[in-house]
Amino acid sequence: MIHTFENNGYRLCLDENSGSVHLLDDISFEVLRRLEAGESVSAIQEELAGRWPEKELEEVLAECDELQKAGTLFTEETYRPAVEAFAARPSVVKAMCLHIAHDCNLACRYCFAEEGEYHGRRALMSVETGRAALDFLIRNSGNRRNLEVDFFGGEPTMNWEVVKELTAYGREQEKSHDKHFRFTLTTNGVLLNDEIMEFCNREMDNVVLSFDGRREVNDRMRPFRGGKESSYDRIIPKFQKFAESRNQEKYYVRGTFTRYNLDFAADVLHMADLGFRQISVEPVVAPPAEDYAIREEDLPYICEQYDILAKEMEKRNREGHGFNFFHFMIDLSGGPCVYKRLSGCGAGGEYLAVTPWGDLYPCHQFVGMEEFCLGNVKEGIQKEEICRSFRGVNVYSRPECEKCFARFFCSGGCMANAYHASGSIDGVYKIGCVMQRKRVECALMLHAAKKLSTDENRAEQDGRD
Repeated sequence: MIHTFENNGYRLCLDENSGSVHLLDDISFEVLRRLEAGESVSAIQEELAGRWPEKELEEVLAECDELQKAGTLFTEETYRPAVEAFAARPSVVKAMCLHIAHDCNLACRYCFAEEGEYHGRRALMSVETGRAALDFLIRNSGNRRNLEVDFFGGEPTMNWEVVKELTAYGREQEKSHDKHFRFTLTTNGVLLNDEIMEFCNREMDNVVLSFDGRREVNDRMRPFRGGKESSYDRIIPKFQKFAESRNQEKYYVRGTFTRYNLDFAADVLHMADLGFRQISVEPVVAPPAEDYAIREEDLPYICEQYDILAKEMEKRNREGHGFNFFHFMIDLSGGPCVYKRLSGCGAGGEYLAVTPWGDLYPCHQFVGMEEFCLGNVKEGIQKEEICRSFRGVNVYSRPECEKCFARFFCSGGCMANAYHASGSIDGVYKIGCVMQRKRVECALMLHAAKKLSTDENRAEQDGRD
């Protein structure tokens, strides 16, 4: 299967099963577009005979045949047996989201955690529970050496002393168990100070800094509880200082766009203009009745925004002051292993979330939904059948994914989003699928633009030499 498309003046073809991407001229685009639709070679020659010389058409068709023989065009699908074996394997836990605080000092309108409470009560994780969670992770990680732990909330800096104590405990356990913890912190920045920054720069492999972009956009959806102060004004100078202290690496600013800022490309560029170089802005996922929820009729405008953003990123890359946008980051040379491409994030198996009192859930977005409670850190997994159901979800278990060109880039999408949209973790979030396909096209365009720019620069240098 192939996918031919145009984006910002580039004509491209993705060979879905090999991941090869081809930059096309006019004639090769027309030929491949017709081959993709199932037209015969003779029909294509007849249709295009009046537009291009016969010899040129024959050369393009011959090149397509050579690419197919080389395994970079119309490649056969061979992954299904691999994912079936992967789903049946014994699973090890390698990543954990520690809900350090079910409390928050902001009252974000779209928060799936309900201002940090997760459909329940406010609570802070104790050191004892946190240690038991890390012990559980070590016991269930098998031969896996590198383990991921995200300090999450609510707002984890509201329980900062416990974050520090658990980090120290994890470092102690590394030595006796031959493990290495990669700690991360997700924060709204309200309590961020020099001491927290210095600690994070010593101990945290990554830091997620939450804000939504332009001041008016951020403050509309991310207000203080019962206050009129601007959360944007409070956090931005601290975030800028923090990003610089990490040399613009190993962090990202993470925003959410809603129906109130469908022109989110402006928010991404605002973040870049503030000096941030690692940026993620995600679409809100909310019940349709919410006034800020994204609707199907918004999708054409949203897709246009992704195109606008990709075009501006291409321009900035050429000018030498580019930035990374999470949804446009695709590794065509290596990327995730085949199992990740087929099965996704590993929620419910490789990845678990832990509440302040030690209950285990498939991921942070299922916390508080009692039907998804798997057990607890002291007694372990009590509902293995739920874990098996999560491990069984992949791009082949969803009929909607099998013919989607983006399936190996999104791995079928977020199971929590699918559940909220369809009532099943094996379903799909259709609005999200449209956005994902557009993001993949924009990402591939940026790869092609970078390759073309590199080739042009090399040719120019060779000419001078």
